[in-house]
This record gives sequence, C-alpha cells and structure tokens, in this order.
Amino acid sequence: MCTLIYASDVSNDMELMNVGRIDNRFSELKSKKRQAFVAYITAGDPTLDVTVSIVKEFDKRGVDIIELGVPFSDPVADGPVNQEAAMRALENDVSVADILEAVREMRKETEIPIIFFAYYNTILAHGLERFVKDASDAGLDGALMLDLPPEEAGEYKRLMDEYGLSTIFLVSPVTPESRMKTIAPMATGFVYYVTQMGVTGERDNIAGDLSGHIDMIRTHTDTPVVAGFGISTPDQVRATSHFADGVVVGSAIVRRIKEYADSADVACEVGAYVETLTKVLREH
Repeated sequence: MCTLIYASDVSNDMELMNVGRIDNRFSELKSKKRQAFVAYITAGDPTLDVTVSIVKEFDKRGVDIIELGVPFSDPVADGPVNQEAAMRALENDVSVADILEAVREMRKETEIPIIFFAYYNTILAHGLERFVKDASDAGLDGALMLDLPPEEAGEYKRLMDEYGLSTIFLVSPVTPESRMKTIAPMATGFVYYVTQMGVTGERDNIAGDLSGHIDMIRTHTDTPVVAGFGISTPDQVRATSHFADGVVVGSAIVRRIKEYADSADVACEVGAYVETLTKVLREH
C-alpha cells in the first residue's frame, strides 16, 4: 500500500486565478526560505486520466509546479525517455485540446501552478490566439516553447501577457550575456536555466559553475531562476537548490511512470519516488 508521508507545506488558495499563481507560489516559498520543486511529466502517458491523477497526487507530495509535456512527433530537445513517452501519448491521439480539458479537470481539485512544455508547431496547429484563450479558460498558468526564439516571439508574448499567462524562456550555459539581456526580461513566471547541453535525460553528475551562470541571469531580471536537465537524485536536487530558485526533475519521473504504468495506482507509486526528492528541499 502506498502511504503519503508529507503534504505540501505551501497553502492552496482556491480563489486564486491563473494570473499570478506562479508568482504567488514563489513568493510563499521565499517566505519559507526554500526552493521550488518542479516536476515534468508527459501529458497522456500512459493516459490522460492517469496524468490527472498524477498531478493531483504530486500536489499532495510537495511538488510546487507542474510542467506538462505536450507530445510532439519530433521532440528534438528531448532524450529517449521523454521521446518514447511522447510517442506513447501520440498513439493515444492526445491533442492540445485534450490536454487543456485535462487541466480543467485538475482545477476541480488543485491550484498547483501548471505550465505547458511544448514545441511551437503544436500550438500553431491549435491556433495561437485560440490556444491562449483556451489555456486561460482551462486554468493553465503559462508555457515554455522549446523551439520559439524570443526574437520571434512577439505575437505569442503579446497574447500571453494579455491573458495573464507566464512566458518561460530557456537560457543555456552557452547563452552569451548580450542575448541574456534580451531573454531574461521577456521571461515571466521563471527563467528556465538548462544545466546541461544536449537533450533531456538523467545524468550521473550535474554541470559545474551553476552559481556563475545563474548569478549572471539574475543581473538582468528579478524573475526566479529554475534549473533543470539531468537532475534525478536527492543529492542532485539538494546541490542544485543551493544556487537556483527551483529545481526541475523530468526524465527520472517519466521513466517511473512507464515502469508503474500497469500498477493499480501508478500515481501513488510514482508519487512515493517524487516525495524522496521534494522532502530534500524541506530539510535544506
């Protein structure tokens, strides 16, 4: 039997709208002097019903923000684990509209901040303005478009701002400071710092000089900086949290979702693993 040990110590305000939900979470965490735990999962893997259950379970397990991966046929920034999860979701014919309906279902029980982790073509296929309106209506909080350069994001940024949705952008170890000056001010919700070059996936070690790169980002914005790519163990979560405002774990969670997919309670089984990571930030 799967047992819940820790509940989230960040209060949920069920009256909050999606506008400011991420900002509110970071503000609460700052007052508690702890970093955010951000969990990535692929929407629709193994099914959307399971995705809804996992998000609700993660909220109870101390996860602070959810990244919902929108399945795409050519996920070039993703490693094998996330690519395979996207393929499984696509075999279920999961669409952007389906995922937004799932978010609407989640909102019946949780106010945990939720963002999309997506490739821009999936959004264009839905229709940009339609997506932004539908996302706001469903209770989504923002999005990270992996393949949309900030320099080409004018209309997307305008619409997202208009509807109060966060626009998260990536900064990598090789992003020059001259470009950082453009990216950082455009990011709302948080800046996503990619700790490792290459694709997503578990690593034995986290990259060096996190402090230097994150400090440089902070010279150009007051928006929180969250670090991800390659983080999968409690020690790695702890080490990264010394420098960033939040820590993302993705592939390790997605791998366990696959392992427990046939379990009678996959959400609880995966939640037990996730809790070994979130509790590190409470002890920190």
